[in-house]
Amino acid sequence: MSSVTEIARTLKDTKENIILIYAFNATGKTRLSVEYKNLTKNPDDNLHAGVYYNAFSEDLFVWDNDTENGEQNIKLDIRFSSLNRLHGSMTEEDIDKKLLPYKRKYDFFLNLNSDPEKGFDSIVFYKKNDTSTPIKISRGEERIFVWCFFLTLFEVEGWADNHTEHFFIDDPVSSLDDHNIYVTAYTVYDLLLREFENRKIIITSHHFGFLTILSDMLGKGSNADKFRNRDKSKKYKEFILEGNNDELSLIKTKDGVFLYHLRLLQILDQAKNTEVFTFHFALLRQVLENIASFLGVGQFSYVLEQIGISDKERIAFIVNALSHLNVYYQQIDKPVPDNLEVFNQVLDGIMKKYEFIIPTA
Repeated sequence: MSSVTEIARTLKDTKENIILIYAFNATGKTRLSVEYKNLTKNPDDNLHAGVYYNAFSEDLFVWDNDTENGEQNIKLDIRFSSLNRLHGSMTEEDIDKKLLPYKRKYDFFLNLNSDPEKGFDSIVFYKKNDTSTPIKISRGEERIFVWCFFLTLFEVEGWADNHTEHFFIDDPVSSLDDHNIYVTAYTVYDLLLREFENRKIIITSHHFGFLTILSDMLGKGSNADKFRNRDKSKKYKEFILEGNNDELSLIKTKDGVFLYHLRLLQILDQAKNTEVFTFHFALLRQVLENIASFLGVGQFSYVLEQIGISDKERIAFIVNALSHLNVYYQQIDKPVPDNLEVFNQVLDGIMKKYEFIIPTA
């Protein structure tokens, strides 16, 4: 186990310029990006060596619902930061170009402060071709807009071109559906293709599908040769970040791919053979959901039926109840014997039905 500082130092010392990292939510991805920022600051002037996109970036955008006036002037406020000085070099058209792959279903307008040095104050969204009534876009649309806002900022003179050592991008796919995760993977891939020869780029995410798409693009895409050295070794590195609080592990992925369902099964199998805790039900649910997604069905109760569980509704209720977020954090709690039997029944059923080959630890 390592501290977040030691993990950040390992990433800094990694020779590959592209690093993909999978981690559960609440593992410490954002803390890692902050630690990396602090570790790589220029000691002479304390300035950032690179550019970041993380939860702090998303938190700069806050809805003003204008509830006092019946939401007539609802808008997305932009909190003032050092980045506001760059807004004057951006236009709606610039952001719109980044939004094109997402096929947005709204129009928007940027409100510029009367002092151009203070940049944009807010964004107002409207229905397509109807600028009479401001609207609130969905959480997923908001995340996409903010991501595209930052993709535009990356290209504005005075930011990324002045902080040239790295990009650290933390989870640009939170709150997105599968289609938009796929589109976002392409936007990140374009960034990698354009920038990786000149700087280190670290991508972290809780979504193994997003990272698997990126991994496939790097390893098997039309430009795969660009991501290989002359000796055919990879120019990128893939890791899984595990742990909690200050106890973290940075694990290299087997064969360089994000077959994370196998990692989950490996953890569950180890637990079954040693000691099962309540939080393992959250991992079991993830495996069930992954299989259900692969089979093209929405509910994992279908998988329970497929593996021979006769009372699938009751078992699904138990798995859901024990996967509750509050339970997830109580990692020392142990399931009662009846629930332990459910755990073993479901895990054994998955292994027998689908014949997964679990990698050795």
